[in-house]
Amino acid sequence: MECQSITYSLLKKQNSETSNAVIQYHADSSRFSNLAKVEGDAILRRDQEDADKLQTGIDYAKEKGVIDPKFVPQPYVEINVLGKNPDDVSKDILSHVDGFKKENGGASGFVVVICGLSGTGKGTTVSKLQHKLEDSEEVVCWSNGNIFRSVTLLATTWCEIEEDIDQFDAEKSLTKENIALFMSMLTFAKYKGKFDIRINGLGLDMLISQVENTELKAPKVSKNIPTVAKVTQGEVILFAAEAINIMSKCGVSVLVEGREQTVNYIKTPLRFTLVLSDESLIGKRRAAQRIMAAALLSVTEDASDDEAKKAVDGSLTNMLKESGIEEKIKDVDDDVDDDEDDKKAHGKGIFCFKFKWGAK
Repeated sequence: MECQSITYSLLKKQNSETSNAVIQYHADSSRFSNLAKVEGDAILRRDQEDADKLQTGIDYAKEKGVIDPKFVPQPYVEINVLGKNPDDVSKDILSHVDGFKKENGGASGFVVVICGLSGTGKGTTVSKLQHKLEDSEEVVCWSNGNIFRSVTLLATTWCEIEEDIDQFDAEKSLTKENIALFMSMLTFAKYKGKFDIRINGLGLDMLISQVENTELKAPKVSKNIPTVAKVTQGEVILFAAEAINIMSKCGVSVLVEGREQTVNYIKTPLRFTLVLSDESLIGKRRAAQRIMAAALLSVTEDASDDEAKKAVDGSLTNMLKESGIEEKIKDVDDDVDDDEDDKKAHGKGIFCFKFKWGAK
C-alpha cells in the first residue's frame, strides 16, 4: 500500500484514513512500535479485566436463577478486519442482512449484534451501518447503559426513603427481592409515538429520554453504577433482550454493540465478531489515534506538509516521554553503548568496573 502523505487536510479528517496514514508513516519506526506495544497491551489488559467482571455478573445471575445456566448462544460470524476500512466491514455485514431479509420476505425489522476487542472498529462500524440503513429503515442503536443507570436511581432512591439508612447501602438495597422490584418499575413501550423506557415507582415517574442527561447523570447515580451493575447483569440483559425483540417485531432495525457475555442473550442470526488477525494493529491504531489528535491541536489551517509531519513527530516524542518509554529506550541504548565501550577497553588491556545505583 502506497504511503499517504501527512498533510493538514488529512489530520483534520481524524478518521480511519488518518490513522492508517500515521501507521504507514511510522512503518519503520521502532519508537512508534514501542508506543503501540504499550497501548495494545493496555487495551488487551482492560478488555480482559472487563470481560472477567462481566462474567462474574453473569455467573451470579445464573446462581440466582435469573439466567438459564444451560443457555447456548447463537453462533457468531467472524469478520477479519485486517486491511479493511469501516465501509468494507459494513458492506460485509449488510450482505448478510440482505440475505436475512430475502429469507424473511423482505420485511423490515432485524437485529445486528457486533462484538470484538477494543480497537477492532466496532463503534465506527455501527455508525457506518446506521448511516447506510437510515435511508430505508427505522434504525435504533441500543445501549444498556441507561437501564443500569435507571436501576441505580431506583436503588439510591429506595435508600433515601428508608428511615434507618443515611446513605446508599448496597447490601440492604440490592437484595434479590429488591432488584426484582426495581426491574418491575421499568417498562419498555411506545410513549407519545416513540419507544422509550418509563421509570415508575418509589415516587418517581419519568421517561428515560427526558432524564438521561439530568437525573440519570446525577452524582448519586454515577458513583454507584459499578456496584449496581455487578449484581444486576442478568436482569438488565433480559430486559434489554425483550425490548430489542419488541422493536424488531415492530419493524425497527436495531444495532447492538457490546461484549459477548452480555449480547449472547439477544436472539438474532445476524451476529458478528470483528477480529484482527494481526493483533499488533490494535495498539498501532490506538497510538495513531492519540498522535493524530494531538498533532491536529498543534498546527493551524495554513500548515505546510512539513509542519504537519513535524507535528506528528512531536506528538510521538511527547507521548513517549509522558509514558516513560523514551527513558527506558535511552537506558537500553546507554547499556548497549557501555557494553561496546567495555569491549573496546578490554581490547586495549584496560579493566573497567561498572556500577549503577540500585543494581544488584
